[in-house]
Amino acid sequence: MRIWIELTNSPHINMFAAMIRELEKEHEVIITCRPLANTIELLDLHGFKYEVVGLHYGGKFWTKLMGYPVRVWQLYKYISGKKPDVAIAQCSYHMPLVARFCGIPSIYMNDNEHAYANSIAYLFATTILVPEFLTREKLKYQFASPKKTVHYPGVKEGMFLWELEQRLPARVPDPARRKRIYIRTEPWTAHYYNKDSQNFLDDLIIDIKDRVDIILLPRGKAQAAHYQDQKFKGIEVVTSALDIADIVPHCDLFIGAGGTMTREMAVMGVPTISVYQDELLEVDRHLVKIGAYLHKPGLTGAQAMQYLDELSQQPANRGLLEKGKAAYDLIKNTILNRGRVPQ
Repeated sequence: MRIWIELTNSPHINMFAAMIRELEKEHEVIITCRPLANTIELLDLHGFKYEVVGLHYGGKFWTKLMGYPVRVWQLYKYISGKKPDVAIAQCSYHMPLVARFCGIPSIYMNDNEHAYANSIAYLFATTILVPEFLTREKLKYQFASPKKTVHYPGVKEGMFLWELEQRLPARVPDPARRKRIYIRTEPWTAHYYNKDSQNFLDDLIIDIKDRVDIILLPRGKAQAAHYQDQKFKGIEVVTSALDIADIVPHCDLFIGAGGTMTREMAVMGVPTISVYQDELLEVDRHLVKIGAYLHKPGLTGAQAMQYLDELSQQPANRGLLEKGKAAYDLIKNTILNRGRVPQ
């Protein structure tokens, strides 16, 4: 069987890594990607073979709109000759349309009801897979047919963290070392991101950088360059791909401007604060409700230091990990069933 997996953003690499390795034992896996954030670096880190197709067209609506048909055509030219039996992607708005053109059954996954381009993907996908917390009420406004929409258990992060959690070493507190805060910045190029609040984390970082070790995880080269300024002297800016397995054992507090990495840390039991500036997604509302992380969009340096003292490491969320394993099996079996959810 020939399986096409489209990976358009760095979080998707961890999401599909274990499944790719399992599928490759008996099937041919074709991976396409685009150069966004740390996508290519993470693919190289995992040792996967892939094809870079097209570009990412930045954060402006009009450039995204004009670039959309260009990348659809580029993907079509590449994939049509490969003749895959099934296609799957998380948040690739290009893949379902290309798959339809090629006569390939497709599985489209998404957990972001704020992404307007979902409408195109929902229309052309064979099967739509969304987390159990994303209501049909939200989906219907983006033309997601209830007949082809299936809810998988838990959150997508559980789909791969159940496997990671089994091989991570136990976290051992070291009171002698300086406290370590990892910070994941806001997505400058995402269409759902409010550009008016760009760099809102700067004051917080400057306020606490001399009291703790800050490891900053930028989203792309432009952000990395911004945080090389002299006023941020003393913080560590990670300019290469960093796997979640390298962060969890050493993180005393994670501050994230929303997105997958924030949810990953929360599920793994790392003390986590989201400073996401817009309306939370349904999946994030659920995680806040069950106490997996705090949502503090106006977080100050004083509050961050207070939370660092108050919050403690917790065991990984067993319920979400068990649901993640069930979601993994559901998605894998849907792939092997050529895009149809097994009954």
